[in-house]
Amino acid sequence: MSPDPRATSAPELKAQIEAERGGRPFLVFRDGEGKQRIVVVEEGLTELWVGRGESAGLRLDWDEEVSALHAQLEVVRDECTLLDDGLSRNGSFVGGERVHGRRRLRDGDTLRFGRTAVLYRRPGEGAAEATAVAGEVPAAATVSPGQRRVLVALCRPFKEGAAFATPASNQAIAEELHLSVDAVKTHMRALFEKLGVEDLPQNQKRLALVERALQSGVISRRDL
Repeated sequence: MSPDPRATSAPELKAQIEAERGGRPFLVFRDGEGKQRIVVVEEGLTELWVGRGESAGLRLDWDEEVSALHAQLEVVRDECTLLDDGLSRNGSFVGGERVHGRRRLRDGDTLRFGRTAVLYRRPGEGAAEATAVAGEVPAAATVSPGQRRVLVALCRPFKEGAAFATPASNQAIAEELHLSVDAVKTHMRALFEKLGVEDLPQNQKRLALVERALQSGVISRRDL
């Protein structure tokens, strides 16, 4: 299976944030070289084909397990339905479950075509309905007010979507919130655990925490 399509760097996170600001559903995946790609479901589009062929709107031409025309996304306003009626040889999957016929997509669903994982995002859809994210990130209510303030400060550098933004340091958060650095560290350890990033390498945790917080709805752009 291809690498996880979720952002692993500040430029990738910026690109996803910009796509969210457009308000339209979009798909995130990695190409044959591991580079992040984003396909926006533009307004007025009624269908989007997935496959290796040149006519596919979501073209996965490096994946030999994907059929020329593998599956179809039906679009009604800002909702998408995955249609796989047996056209593909290897099938299509949502959340690890093979699709037979139609499957309405929800924000955060992880799709798989061949070996390629594709993240479906629908900005504005309630976090409680997000299939993949809801399974990984607890409800906002589990984050205490103090932890939430730390989380907002951590994410604040991404407010304007700067290409080279990085999560705020513990020192910067402490100065903004008038806390000790030790207090910030305590909150951060709790947040790593609550949002499910505690097992990631140390140099990836903070960015992953920003991504989880924004994508799950624990905080929103308006908070920054």
